[in-house]
Amino acid sequence: MASTKWVIDPTHSEIEFKVRHLMITNVTGSFTSFSSEVETDGDDFTTARISFTAPITSISTGNEQRDGHLKTADFFELEKYPDLKFVANGLKKKGEGEYELEGDLTIKDVTKKIKLNVEAGGVAKDPWGQTKAGFSVTGKINRKDFGLNWSAVTEAGGVVVSDEVRIQAEVQYIKQ
Repeated sequence: MASTKWVIDPTHSEIEFKVRHLMITNVTGSFTSFSSEVETDGDDFTTARISFTAPITSISTGNEQRDGHLKTADFFELEKYPDLKFVANGLKKKGEGEYELEGDLTIKDVTKKIKLNVEAGGVAKDPWGQTKAGFSVTGKINRKDFGLNWSAVTEAGGVVVSDEVRIQAEVQYIKQ
């Protein structure tokens, strides 16, 4: 079967994360720059070989001071580890339009297997004749598993930043 290549459409995709702050609200961040390629056998996404990269320089939480802190050795250590990477092989069907994606996430110098939930949005042709496939991706990781160990405690002993990071992505791929 012929191999099909798909590339992410960055203008119709978004990669976000949420972290509890003071355990009372969520702070949302995103990567404003990223790249991803998928290779499938024909148009069968269950055979997908996926690579995703996001430069740490593109992290944005809407607060310049916080973004700067995230790029330091307390968190992502931008100077030594400029990219976050994810590599996966295939989607496992869980139900109609629902899949589990397992792959290797690398943050800093730590690579761990993670599982993400994927909801297939479908495949359609856009007005310019391009075939596109859309997916909603969710999951969570423990930031400390990846060496993002910074921690602070409030005066009353409460946690400033939770260990759990929730991942949310809306991705659209263009068939090449």
